[in-house]
Amino acid sequence: MKREKMAPPLAVVVMGVSGCGKSSVGERIAAQNGMAFLEGDQLHPPQNVEKMAQGIPLTDDDRLPWLDRIGAKISTALDASQGLVISCSALKRSYRDRLRQAAGGRLAFVFLEGSRDLLLSRMQARQGHFMPASLLDSQLQTLEPPAGEPGVVTVAIDNAVDDIVALACKGFSGMAVKGGD
Repeated sequence: MKREKMAPPLAVVVMGVSGCGKSSVGERIAAQNGMAFLEGDQLHPPQNVEKMAQGIPLTDDDRLPWLDRIGAKISTALDASQGLVISCSALKRSYRDRLRQAAGGRLAFVFLEGSRDLLLSRMQARQGHFMPASLLDSQLQTLEPPAGEPGVVTVAIDNAVDDIVALACKGFSGMAVKGGD
């Protein structure tokens, strides 16, 4: 018999604009909680990656198939009672709601929030990433911060990565979830 327990949600989306540290934080949250990590950027269709590499912002029409791929990965993991942490910008509430629906509501978000200056400096320091720093402003314009949404933990990125992970895990550790045996 499955029971309510206090534990990290079985699926966690680490979200925010490019340069906020989604991958680094997501990998550590997953490792700390014995969950798998999936880099959401790997699920972008090739045409999305090409557009971003050329400095062309994605549209909702570009993002929806990508979000559906992410939602399918979340759903598959939850159906198998496997934990999953995935990085995904999830910039709009409608995107987050789409992912919540795919997860049957068993999903938490960690929103990594930071100043434009800090985000820009991080993006400019990256090596070999397809997302140019020129797209930061379009992402910030698209971003609908998740304030007041259920199952969201907001953490400032001007902390050390270990502190960000600790704050995120502490924030969602009290969320009751139904999960594995």
